[in-house]
Amino acid sequence: MKTSIATVCLSGGLSEKLQAIAAAGFRGVEIFESDLLSYNGTPSDVAKEMADLGLKAITFQPFRDFEGMPEPQRARTFDRAERKFDVMQDIGCDLLMVCSNVSPESLGGIDRAAADFRALGERAAKRGLSVGFEALAWGRHINDYRDAWEVVRRADHPAIGLVLDTFHICARKTDLKPLQAIPSDRIFLVQLADAPWLDMDVLSWSRHFRCFPGQGDMPLVEFMEALMVTGYDGEFSLEIFNDQFRAGSPRAVAVDGQRSLIYLMDRLRGKAAARTLAIPAMPPRSKCLGVEFIEFAVDYRTADELAQFIAGLGFHQAARHKSKAVTRWMQGAINLVINKEKEGFAHSHYITHGPSVCAIGLKVDNAAATLDRAEKLCDTPFRQKVGPGELEIPAVRGVGGSLLYFLDPTSRLGKVWDVEFEPIAAAGWHAGAGLTAVDHISQSMHYEDMLSWLLFYTSLLDLRKTPQVDITDPGGIVRSQVVESADGALRIALNASQSQRTQSSRFLHEYFGSGVQHIAFASDDVVATAARLKANGVEMLSIPDNYYGDLEARVDLPADRLRALKDNNILYDKDADGEYLQVYTKSFKDLFFLEIVERRGYQGFGAINAPIRLNAQSRLAPDPSSAGL
Repeated sequence: MKTSIATVCLSGGLSEKLQAIAAAGFRGVEIFESDLLSYNGTPSDVAKEMADLGLKAITFQPFRDFEGMPEPQRARTFDRAERKFDVMQDIGCDLLMVCSNVSPESLGGIDRAAADFRALGERAAKRGLSVGFEALAWGRHINDYRDAWEVVRRADHPAIGLVLDTFHICARKTDLKPLQAIPSDRIFLVQLADAPWLDMDVLSWSRHFRCFPGQGDMPLVEFMEALMVTGYDGEFSLEIFNDQFRAGSPRAVAVDGQRSLIYLMDRLRGKAAARTLAIPAMPPRSKCLGVEFIEFAVDYRTADELAQFIAGLGFHQAARHKSKAVTRWMQGAINLVINKEKEGFAHSHYITHGPSVCAIGLKVDNAAATLDRAEKLCDTPFRQKVGPGELEIPAVRGVGGSLLYFLDPTSRLGKVWDVEFEPIAAAGWHAGAGLTAVDHISQSMHYEDMLSWLLFYTSLLDLRKTPQVDITDPGGIVRSQVVESADGALRIALNASQSQRTQSSRFLHEYFGSGVQHIAFASDDVVATAARLKANGVEMLSIPDNYYGDLEARVDLPADRLRALKDNNILYDKDADGEYLQVYTKSFKDLFFLEIVERRGYQGFGAINAPIRLNAQSRLAPDPSSAGL
């Protein structure tokens, strides 16, 4: 599978884009005219840069408003084309991409368009060049790949071929079956782009919300299956217009692009039509069996404060590491690790972020295979010196530089608590508070990084995406999306905001980067748990009386039950699947907070209550102006 990426996908100047593209492992690049026009050098200089980086320009684009123009505009379009051919030859590119005409002056008619392309093909052929025709979804007369193919077919010139773009095809929900009948040698280029399903103007949708394969909702696997029937074995190129990408690091975005193509090929594995693809061997997506542990990085002083905090939640200190200043705290199936080592990864994480979640340990079906898959997906493995008697636990870099560890029950990794820790005799802790398991983990990140981490999780682990939700924060809108396993063993909420005044953005400022902002623990009886926490002196987030007045009016709850919710600051939601109860602690060191939830068949996350919680937390937050925001 030959892969390339368009310069329009990335931020920065042309030289920076080319360097990022090469570093990510691409060998082909689509040169956008706008990038060339702003380049401080000649087209020949660009050719030299690409040659030095091992890159080849697979197309020069876009050439607009060509077919079907009346005179004298028609003559001028051919003059423009000749000048583009000059540039292409200087760059070392042999394919000009032509987008279907959107000019109000253009004239319709398949035969007229075919005649124009036949004439253009003659000019291109004299220079040893080719022309690819793409149907824009908003083209004035041609907006369907089937019509574009008919133009190419009638032009009947070896230098004229078809460009297929998945966004333009899928956005219009065009039938894919006719694609199978197109001769593969008439398809000059395939451009891959995904997007979330949005009910909006298709041009705006295309210009701002495209994303890499696997980050959106379009049927790209089905498209690839139809395409493979043709026998196409040419270039697959990423062409993405996205505001988040253009605000992000070009190197990181380029790596994401490569990861998305690897993941797309993996999704085609076993499909009959894809047998012609040389799909590299790779372990399947790992099944997550649950959260094995959550590790906090602290110093000696903060360790005591955190220990007191989680003891109030009903956790007890169950074991200490045999050779390190690390302790294990337990309740139900939950393991919390407090790491106050003065050297190593956790210490570095603490220096950077303060008291924080530095690592998450996931129980998977095969830890070694998970790491192998991660490395093949261009994820960053993590290794550090292992002491005597310690296990080397497979790990990769996660959100904000934190770690994601992988353990499995079938290898020695499943015995990590026995191998590396020694039990502590029970003494001096609060009785358990009814917490049973980790329900979900919430991570906040920069807005431009959200799609990247969405792809990271869903390509590596057997997780599904839930629809994006916009949450109203007193300081702006927070975009939230959850990735979760089918059985709920792992749920991770990804949150980001473009506003600098939202809670998630303030977290990024105070925390110095992305990371875990809150953890939700499950309880079988959240009312009893909340009462126990209150008795233990845990400070809970206060919810206004107005909320419960509204709740009484819109939900039929017994008076005693409503009173119990109000007395314990418990939020409530109900849908067709069941009920959801949630209560929050105040934040620890203004960095992270905890949530306790009870699910009664309910599968969501109480989005209706999020504005209530955020407003309550905002009243306790430090003045943003004092933090330089």
